[in-house]
Amino acid sequence: MPAPTRTREQAQELLLEIGTEEIPSVFLPDSLRNLAATAERLLKELRLAFRAIRPYATPRRLVLVVEGLAAAQEPSRRKVVGPPKGVAFDAAGNPTKAAEGFARAQGVPVAQLTVEPTDRGEYVVAEFVDRGAPAREILPILLPRLITSLSFPKMMRWGDATVRFVRPIRWLLCLYGGKAVPFEIDGVRSGAVTYGHRFLSPGPARVRDFASYRRALERKQVIVDQTRRRELVRELATRAAAKVGGQPVLEEDLVESVTHLVEFPNVVCGGFEREFLELPREVIITPMRKHQRYFPVVDKAGNLLPHFVAISNMRARDMAVIQAGNERVLRARLTDAAFYYREDRKRPLPERVAALKQVIFQEKLGTVYDKTERLTALAGAMAAAVAPDLTEVTKRAALLCKADLTTSMVKEFTELQGVMGREYARLAGEQARVCQAIEEHYWPRYTGDRVPASKVGAFVALADRLDSTVGCFGIGLIPSGSEDPYALRRAATGTVQILWDVGLSLDCGPLIRTALQALGPRLSRPAREVEREVGQFLAARLLGLMGERGIPADVAAAVVPAEKAPADVPDAPRRARALLDLKASAQDFQQLTVTLKRVMNILPTDFAGRVEPARLKETAERELHGAVGRLRDEVTRLVAARDYLGALRRIATLRPVVDRFFTDVMVMVEDPALRKNRLALLAETAALFSRIADFRQLTTA
Repeated sequence: MPAPTRTREQAQELLLEIGTEEIPSVFLPDSLRNLAATAERLLKELRLAFRAIRPYATPRRLVLVVEGLAAAQEPSRRKVVGPPKGVAFDAAGNPTKAAEGFARAQGVPVAQLTVEPTDRGEYVVAEFVDRGAPAREILPILLPRLITSLSFPKMMRWGDATVRFVRPIRWLLCLYGGKAVPFEIDGVRSGAVTYGHRFLSPGPARVRDFASYRRALERKQVIVDQTRRRELVRELATRAAAKVGGQPVLEEDLVESVTHLVEFPNVVCGGFEREFLELPREVIITPMRKHQRYFPVVDKAGNLLPHFVAISNMRARDMAVIQAGNERVLRARLTDAAFYYREDRKRPLPERVAALKQVIFQEKLGTVYDKTERLTALAGAMAAAVAPDLTEVTKRAALLCKADLTTSMVKEFTELQGVMGREYARLAGEQARVCQAIEEHYWPRYTGDRVPASKVGAFVALADRLDSTVGCFGIGLIPSGSEDPYALRRAATGTVQILWDVGLSLDCGPLIRTALQALGPRLSRPAREVEREVGQFLAARLLGLMGERGIPADVAAAVVPAEKAPADVPDAPRRARALLDLKASAQDFQQLTVTLKRVMNILPTDFAGRVEPARLKETAERELHGAVGRLRDEVTRLVAARDYLGALRRIATLRPVVDRFFTDVMVMVEDPALRKNRLALLAETAALFSRIADFRQLTTA
């Protein structure tokens, strides 16, 4: 049945604005992505074609612009299959009661039924064509659904409202083709009116499309385009800092945060007393960035100047008033920091270690002092295994790494843990490598963050993460779903990231066992079970990290067994790259993969046996035995030198010999001695490549 045709109206622009109370700036980047993705999903679901979707946001509004939104839904066809033709019609072609019942159930005349061939034969079919409703009929239903589908980290019902949202909805603007789209949410009706800056120009403005909307808001002190606001923040900060002979430190996360804190950026450049510059750099910068959202100012050499740049959402006739207010707040914080710094220095860092006995790490796992003792032993064991000359300095760094948790500075500014440990260790006369490692052992703090630059820092960082991971698994605190209160996924990802990026070839299995021994009676679960689960947990994180770094999932699985702890993390990507290089250069890679899979698949699990040359009867098996023998020493040498691509290329020469073996030789014969000998020959063959990769994991498509 052909689809009915009708004249298609011209596509139009849709503009939606959700006006709210101030939304936390940290929510807005994800809210923009969520708004666009949800709108795209719903429009496609309702068959409304569009050209482009553009989301915008300020602290008081979420805005969606849909360009070229179709005037009506796309037509759709739907078929319902009924009874077989032989049941629906008699020999004369007349409809039976079955056909009449089916037509009645579908609400169509019998004459509109058709017969179509299917895999099961010819069946009666009722076809329905939905011409599609006009967009103006769909939008009043779609838009409330869109708004109520948005999610935020924290959502609430406000007052008598029934809809949960991030902040109270104060107004709704919605235009399609310049005309208002009527709908209502919790008593708030949509219209063609927006509102300006809360303090600088709060009144209403009537608009007809996005162009007039943007112009009207700019007149009312709102820049709705976050990209323009971001550029303006950078420009204003740079210009203001230049006036005092400096340049702002424009870190991306702070620029993003400030962009979403203001609707119309205004700038002030403030100052503070020069004597505060005697404090450690991080002590000055942290209150600026984390608490006040100020940009530090530095000279051309990167040295801090006694100035800062603040982006304000307010504008006054005399901006010096706003400047003075910002200076007053920062001065108070720096004064507190200077006081804490002086007080903390009265007690050297090494003397603070004993105070960790009063700080609980986890009720069942003991105090931070207990954890420090475990870290010292575990980090020292790592150093002794790969860098014996660093053992003592590593143990010293591990002993002191948590001591700054008892300082007033870290209690007030938790972001400075590790940083203050570094400073206080330096003031106490500790070695530079100890001071550096104390700070670095917290790295990486999040996915993609830097890893420790020193091996000493890496050893302590690994010990810290492994102790937490093994300890929590050992008392049943295992991440599940979205629940991970001790951030064990981040700790495990950090573990494999450090091993990979620092290049430490440490077997995670013995490390886990050492951590288990140190925890001893504190564990409430069987050690063997914990060892297995933590090993699999680390393997899963390594597989995930390899995927993030561009290694295909099947290649990653071929070099990282998912059922046990990684034995050599930095070696896994080397072997993966060798496989990818071979795949790119070898024309018969797929055939080679199939051949090597056959070798692995036929071997029983944990097979053990030696080849007895006297039992090799067939020419093909003698040829394979000889070829494997000739390659064994060369492949062993190449693998030992980590020349995995070279080893794989030599192994690839075996393919015709192995294929001939499988063609000419029956492996699973009735004679048990002969069968075992042939399996032993395949096991010798597999031993050449199984150290590099498990070819069974590779896809051959």
